[in-house]
Amino acid sequence: MIAERLSDVRRRVAQAAVSAGRDPADVRLLLATKTQPVDLVREAIAADARARAEDPNLTAVLVGENRVQELVAKGPELAGLATVHLIGPLQSNKVNAALRWVSCIESVESLDLAERLSARATGPLDVYVQVNVSGEATKHGVVPDEAVALAGAVAALPGLRVAGLMTIGARSDDTAVVRSGYALLRSLRDELVAVGTQTATELSMGMSGDLELAVAEGATLVRVGSAVFGARPT
Repeated sequence: MIAERLSDVRRRVAQAAVSAGRDPADVRLLLATKTQPVDLVREAIAADARARAEDPNLTAVLVGENRVQELVAKGPELAGLATVHLIGPLQSNKVNAALRWVSCIESVESLDLAERLSARATGPLDVYVQVNVSGEATKHGVVPDEAVALAGAVAALPGLRVAGLMTIGARSDDTAVVRSGYALLRSLRDELVAVGTQTATELSMGMSGDLELAVAEGATLVRVGSAVFGARPT
């Protein structure tokens, strides 16, 4: 079932990309594994490996954890199987624990957190600046007006590489509202590149329910959970 769902997600991404005049290969998949047992995560990684053996044009899926506690618990069993990102908020006192298991932090929303990451990173660490494009109080991220300045300041820190921007789409049934938020993130990315942060080309946006909207607006990384694993365990 997981292999079938993963294939279906790839099909959705490819169709959305083609409809937007984009190359499907430019959009990577990240498996959002919050609350998912490690055996299901390993099953999804194995299914991806089989799919790539049949089609070498496919890129390997990434794994994204929301919580450092889960990241630490699953880390030993996933080590070497997939590239892992932290996609949830990171508290300063958990930086060391997170850095042991991930190659990228997608949830940098303050210079203070970036400075702590810079001080503890043992090698070049990819980071994304998280932007709250919807303005919803329940969502993390810097406000859009401050995103470019923050990303520039983060890029100047030793040991960090700003790979792009990340956001969580608006919680709305109005697709125009959701899509406008993704368009805003894309414009901020373009502004960031224009002012000299040449590495910041990635756009991590879109999830299981709205990935088509995100791909249409330029997403290079979509984070899917329930579309592959089914409903989250409670």
